[in-house]
Amino acid sequence: MRRIKCTIAYDGTHFAGYQIQQQKRTVQGELERALSIIHKEQFVRVYASGRTDATVHAYGQVIHFDTPLTIPDERWPKALNALLPDDVIVKEASEVPSSFHARFSVKKKEYRYRVWIGEKNVFLRHYVYHHPYDVSVPAMNEALRYLIGTHDFTSFCSAKTEVDDKVRTIYEAEVVQEGEELIFRLVGNGFLYNMVRIIVGTVLEVGRGERCAEEIKTILEQKNRSVAGKTAPGHGLYLWHVSYDN
Repeated sequence: MRRIKCTIAYDGTHFAGYQIQQQKRTVQGELERALSIIHKEQFVRVYASGRTDATVHAYGQVIHFDTPLTIPDERWPKALNALLPDDVIVKEASEVPSSFHARFSVKKKEYRYRVWIGEKNVFLRHYVYHHPYDVSVPAMNEALRYLIGTHDFTSFCSAKTEVDDKVRTIYEAEVVQEGEELIFRLVGNGFLYNMVRIIVGTVLEVGRGERCAEEIKTILEQKNRSVAGKTAPGHGLYLWHVSYDN
């Protein structure tokens, strides 16, 4: 058996999320359907670096699967893309050691969140969060700096989070403005359920002057979801890059 690692991208607009769900369209479901055709109806399980929710996009999601086939690395993208729908694409593929795991070998993940602060743009409605308010980018960057480091992020994760250990490390956190768009960028060793979206929703409140940047420190210390801001919608979020080395 060979283990194949793939980097994929998808438009999450019409998916119920990445993970397989009964009677619902998912990214994993489309990948496994395509692989079963290539393997002559034999089921092939696909493993990903992590799940994404409904409407959330990915520019650099990573998956792996095991196969007995001898298809060369460079031909896997073409073979899979011929069978996948237009909103999923395999960007590259390579054989990796059997010790590699798309989820458990992850060292860092980068998420980006796009916010549109200009007039409503109908053509961007599925890809950016429309937030037409005056915001202070310096104030938001000051708030984000309090998140850098190792913290308990209980306040910044959904109450539905199933994991007990809510300590994560954020290596980089910033927001930049490009014209009428704000791009939040967070890099960490892992992220809890809805963590990025709650961070964005809270920091936008700082940008609007409804909170001061220093409140982020207090929110972290209280370990209480109710003291943080609203959860930003899923369609502005992108799993941007997954790293497997330090």
